[in-house]
Amino acid sequence: MSGEARPATSDRDRSWTVLELLRWTTDYFKRAGIESARLDAELLLAHALESPRLRLYVDYEKPVLPDERDRFRQLVRSRAVDRVPVSILLGEREFWSLSFKVTRDVLTPRPDTETLVEAALSKLKGPGFGPADPGRRVRILDLGTGSGAIALALASELPDADLTASDLSQAALQIAAENADRLQQKERVRFLHGDLFEPVAGERFDLVVSNPPYVARRDEGKLPPELAHEPEMALFAGEDGLDVIRRLVAGAGAHLSPGGWLFVELSPEQAVTVEQQLTSAGFVDVERRFDLARRPRVVGGRWPGTGSG
Repeated sequence: MSGEARPATSDRDRSWTVLELLRWTTDYFKRAGIESARLDAELLLAHALESPRLRLYVDYEKPVLPDERDRFRQLVRSRAVDRVPVSILLGEREFWSLSFKVTRDVLTPRPDTETLVEAALSKLKGPGFGPADPGRRVRILDLGTGSGAIALALASELPDADLTASDLSQAALQIAAENADRLQQKERVRFLHGDLFEPVAGERFDLVVSNPPYVARRDEGKLPPELAHEPEMALFAGEDGLDVIRRLVAGAGAHLSPGGWLFVELSPEQAVTVEQQLTSAGFVDVERRFDLARRPRVVGGRWPGTGSG
């Protein structure tokens, strides 16, 4: 057997079972340096077969038809050679147990970002949080919403909250709006176009969350090749990666109600610096939250005051 992609491009007379293709592709992906080799192979084969992933385990001995192998071959090549993320090849990604449409116009929602959702919910559902006026709904702002994953995850958990989500990219906002529609949350989230707080001038919120660009341009050469398929404007923020976070922290106080919270996702090595920025900007009760690998992934603080206004 010759050629790296032989099973996916082999003679149409050759029969390959589901299990044989999974085994070969998993090994191929490992040799290509793909960490989630088995999972990626399963997701792509299920997509090519137009079948649920779990169905593969039932159909291990089932022959894969030539046309199905052709579709799979193209996906395998795009993943291993071009290093296109699986989410883009499939056109979707699960986040917070919800399915989101994903394209090259938005960052792929990642498990680490669920830390930001958890931090927000810990305050929103905690004792003593909420508007001073019991008749007013809690107001939440998601800055740099991208696919809408954070805002829509919060909307799914907080039926009585009013949510606003903004982004500098019109293309990203279109994807976010489509995701809101497919998740039946279209009436729950207000999507606005603009840079950071510009679209909400004069407004105040009880909670502001953001997964902003925070990759340092100086680290560009160290990044996984998959990131080349995601929008640069959603990744990079100056030489140290903090250009956007500095502006976000500096402007947040003017848009938070007294007692409101700001939570920002960041790179673990930026945590101490951003905590200092929050303190210098006047935030109190500054805290950090850790991702599944026990790395600081989210930093937040409370805007001074005894209750939301």
